[in-house]
Amino acid sequence: MAEKSSIFDMIGPVMIGPSSSHTAGVVRIARAAVRVLGSLPTHATITFYNSFARTYEGHGSDRAIVAGLLDYATDDVRIRDSFDHAKAAGLQYAFQGVGNASTMHPNTIRLELRDERAGTQVEVIGQSRGGGVIRIVEVDGFPCDFSAALHTLIIDADDVKGSIAFIADVIAHDDCNIATMNVSRKGKNQVARQFIEMDSPLTDISLEYLRHLRWVHAVRYIPAID
Repeated sequence: MAEKSSIFDMIGPVMIGPSSSHTAGVVRIARAAVRVLGSLPTHATITFYNSFARTYEGHGSDRAIVAGLLDYATDDVRIRDSFDHAKAAGLQYAFQGVGNASTMHPNTIRLELRDERAGTQVEVIGQSRGGGVIRIVEVDGFPCDFSAALHTLIIDADDVKGSIAFIADVIAHDDCNIATMNVSRKGKNQVARQFIEMDSPLTDISLEYLRHLRWVHAVRYIPAID
């Protein structure tokens, strides 16, 4: 199905920076990755691909991605000084550029994040599609496709019969409508990862219920990002 864009997507969000693709979209990719990690990172390796690799310094994408890792909004004036704020926050980061990745979208970013305090880490690949619109296309090697503009569930569960229908039923009983669902696994009978976008938030009691199912290994909930 072709992606649809509203007039607001084409105009772009209220933001700091010269380009919605190179600033607002970049901030949102980082904020989505932070929510997948579950906390602000202490270390980040940031890889820009294709056109991003050639322009990230001149267009301020480097400052934008660091600002997003600090969870600043797209219109936060602190984006301009994000390097200083990152130093004060103890965030260590490194940039890399890959200028000719033919299989990747022109505006792609890979984020390898680690929180040494919590002992957690995550690898997220995101694309900036223009007008501040993003797509997260991979998490820890699992293919996905979500925008972070809707409420999103990421569930790791045993690959058992009926698991997808059961989780969908729990969401339905919470009066939530599923907008998109993507399920991937790395092999037959291995743990499957479900990415579920919803039009409205899930209640805390439903999240706790899902977490306590014996065949569910992890549940991450990402509220919609402005």
